[in-house]
Amino acid sequence: MRALTFEPGRPGMLEVEEVPDPEPGPGELLVQGLALGVCGTDRELADGEYGWAPPGRSRMIIGHESLGRVLQVPDGSAFSPGDLVVGVVRRPDPEPCGACARGEFDMCRNGRYTERGIKEIDGYAAERWTVEAGYAVRLDPSLESVGMLVEPTSVVAKAWEHIERIGSRAWFEPRTVLVTGAGPIGLLAALLGRQRGLEVHVLDRTAGGAKPALVADLGATYHVGSSLDAFANAKPDIIIEGTGVGQLVMESMTCTSAAGIVCLAGLAAGGRTHRLDVSEINRDIVLENDAIFGTVNANLRHFRDAATALAQADRTWLERLITRRVPLSQAKDAFVHHPGDVKVILDLTT
Repeated sequence: MRALTFEPGRPGMLEVEEVPDPEPGPGELLVQGLALGVCGTDRELADGEYGWAPPGRSRMIIGHESLGRVLQVPDGSAFSPGDLVVGVVRRPDPEPCGACARGEFDMCRNGRYTERGIKEIDGYAAERWTVEAGYAVRLDPSLESVGMLVEPTSVVAKAWEHIERIGSRAWFEPRTVLVTGAGPIGLLAALLGRQRGLEVHVLDRTAGGAKPALVADLGATYHVGSSLDAFANAKPDIIIEGTGVGQLVMESMTCTSAAGIVCLAGLAAGGRTHRLDVSEINRDIVLENDAIFGTVNANLRHFRDAATALAQADRTWLERLITRRVPLSQAKDAFVHHPGDVKVILDLTT
């Protein structure tokens, strides 16, 4: 079968090649790969910035934003051939820490977890793949064209879960949320905010393209800019910072209403140094009972929450997030940014 492979730590090694068909082990599903979402993590892996091959190998199959159709199930499985599924990315460490042992492997304490397509386990960029039944999530059949969005949606489902947990420390009836960055994570965070009935604002530097209309069609408000100056007076109750840009991170810390919550969900490359008054930031956070937290990855329940959220969303809107579909035979082109890209998908069937 064909698969998209790379050599971790070495740039320019991404290739579509023939690899042996996978053989499902006990308790595993055999799945036909349908599509794969490509994100910034995948591009960093292809650029050799990080990644860990399976033990004893130099190359591995990339890809963690999966979508497939079940071909074969083990005896007694709750799945059936023909089911639409996605695979969870992370696996707990072999000698589980306290979090991993309780199914909270996205919050692993010792870093010995593994991840499909990233860290020591082959990913999902293949015409066929296997997955343990306990790490597969069945999707509503209506999600066949957009189901690869479940993984990025799981990241924001976790973010919203933690926002609500933190908010429950006291009276919590938020009205407004600001999302910085209108990439896939930001747009999906906005979607889940609207599903919660909140007034949603999205800030991005891009004035044209698909993003403003996508935000408007959610019933949210799109803002063009590179700072939070416009929110200095009408402070949001919640900020989901999705860019990782230092200036926006710092501004977010002092831009919420009292008892506000800031979720840091973005990563940016290092570089520019920012001067900041730590004492002033500290004073604002302390005196207003603000909370700031970081989040990454997702566990099984977040994938299930994401599948539910997408099934409830407007399918046409979700399809508009996908601005390019690239055949597996031309996979390298999916890793090159094109003007107007929002979400790029690999079609594993072509």
